[in-house]
Amino acid sequence: MSAAGDTAVAAVAAAAELAAEAGGSAAAWDSAGRLPVPVRRRMAEAGLFAPDVAPEYGGAGLGPAELGEAAASLGGVCSALRGLLTVQGMVAAALARWGTRAQRADWLPALTSGALTAGFAATEQGAGSALGEVGTRIEESGPGHLTVTGHKKWITFGEDADVLLVLGTLDGRPATVLVEADRGGVTREPVRGQLGMRAAGIAHVTFDRTRVPRDRLVAPPGAGLSHVAATALDHGRYTVAWGCVGMAEACLADAAAHAASRRQGAERLADHQLVRSLLARAAVRTAGARELAARAGRSRAPGPGRGVTETIVAKYAAAEAAADTSRDAVQILGSAGCEPDSRCGRHFRDAKVMEIIEGAQQVSELHIAERLLRRHGSGARPAAPDAADGRRPV
Repeated sequence: MSAAGDTAVAAVAAAAELAAEAGGSAAAWDSAGRLPVPVRRRMAEAGLFAPDVAPEYGGAGLGPAELGEAAASLGGVCSALRGLLTVQGMVAAALARWGTRAQRADWLPALTSGALTAGFAATEQGAGSALGEVGTRIEESGPGHLTVTGHKKWITFGEDADVLLVLGTLDGRPATVLVEADRGGVTREPVRGQLGMRAAGIAHVTFDRTRVPRDRLVAPPGAGLSHVAATALDHGRYTVAWGCVGMAEACLADAAAHAASRRQGAERLADHQLVRSLLARAAVRTAGARELAARAGRSRAPGPGRGVTETIVAKYAAAEAAADTSRDAVQILGSAGCEPDSRCGRHFRDAKVMEIIEGAQQVSELHIAERLLRRHGSGARPAAPDAADGRRPV
């Protein structure tokens, strides 16, 4: 095996090891509403900050299959851990594909090493799935500088991010710019008690004429949504899909183990026909989600920009599998599934967020149906340019 292959295998193993370590603490993180700094540091040291970035920039060079397995391991234990893998990878993927040579050299090593934690600041009150409607303004501010003004909502790890990739408009055209969180005019409002992903440092972030050097602009104006943000969202959907596979598999395992050991009088819970039916359907859903995620990985393997539709299909199916399987697992577990430390209980809440994040299920349906009808020559209406764009947790 090549050195790059060894590194990839090590990164996947590190994700599984970290997931095993986190198993006993994830409920406490969820309850506290924060992922502890030492845990984030441990994840960076394990090489799981943007591990698919090329080794020349400090990444492990993971291929789609290995990245997916890492996301599944983390997602099966803690959605916040998987969320950190996702958002760090989203910003790194956008820079790796659309950043200048200088931007890649300056920012990617800091992202892969964990020296910087990233956030993707796209969604707003009136621009969730319709990111073309963002109101954030990026304006020229004297020679070599820009100012950023706007209010972003539901930013994963927005409370902790050192740098944010911000989507706005410059001269009326979509644009993206990197903004360090310690610059003047940046304020954060932590979100607490939301439905799911409670340990993911979610925050609303405001930019009040925040001044940045013009070289923080990523790609020319006009490419901010269709190129930069689209690349980030596509990367996010892929790791969310695999994280959902991990959630569904974990819930299925917990439900099956409980049904096999729990007795109601002289009978095992597993001897009830309806319980077996729930388990069987969950097993089929979960296996199907894994296969679709693997197919998406194979379609992405040739390089950036490939397998977009397959990834949307995988995310749609995996999010649905996680939601349905976690629901059935909580039903089978009964009161045990409602305990504060229940993994299935946490996944039940988080899974609903997964049906919204990085592309709501209904928006994904529009994209999938459009591609299907186009393939069969129906003359379907073109989808909106940002129809597959995502929204942050609610």
